[in-house]
Amino acid sequence: MHPKAQKLHPHRERVYVSVNSDFDSTGYVQPRSVTWQDGRTFQIDRVKDFRPANTVGLHLSGDCYTVVINGKETHLYFERTDPQLFRSRVGRWFVETSHPERQ
Repeated sequence: MHPKAQKLHPHRERVYVSVNSDFDSTGYVQPRSVTWQDGRTFQIDRVKDFRPANTVGLHLSGDCYTVVINGKETHLYFERTDPQLFRSRVGRWFVETSHPERQ
């Protein structure tokens, strides 16, 4: 391993994205595609798993979807907003990306 590589550690960064999704008659949300801020859109091939997940550090409820995009498995999160602060907003979607950060 290169000496400089040992000094790099992954840093997780939250990136908010637009998600096109369907709601069925039971209220289940099926995400269909993800659009990045630069306009690139990626179709979600399938949803492999869904589970409730709290938003770390903010004490907000949310959901974690394990999705497959272009054959690669990743997590897509739905973060519910606080209804006391944002009455007209249900929540927003984000993904986590890894960026190396020097110590």
